[in-house]
Amino acid sequence: MDPEEIRSNIKTNVYHITADRNVPLHKHLQHDEIFYCMKGTGFGVMENKEIELLRGAVFNVPCGTLHALRTDSHLWVSSFLIPVLTEE
Repeated sequence: MDPEEIRSNIKTNVYHITADRNVPLHKHLQHDEIFYCMKGTGFGVMENKEIELLRGAVFNVPCGTLHALRTDSHLWVSSFLIPVLTEE
């Protein structure tokens, strides 16, 4: 995979999570996911732990790991889906 192909396969999103919005546990089979907390507070949830999210915090989710987001108020995060590269 050349650098331009990798760049074109990186996906970015911005999410506003509220207390009444459930983000169910899910996983990505071909991407690692990195969340960056832009505003608010909440938690990055993994199979067996939770990571507190405050402004500036990063939540790293390896490919194939069940994860979700939750908050008791408001949480703004950027998400980056990074393709997993295989050995050639």
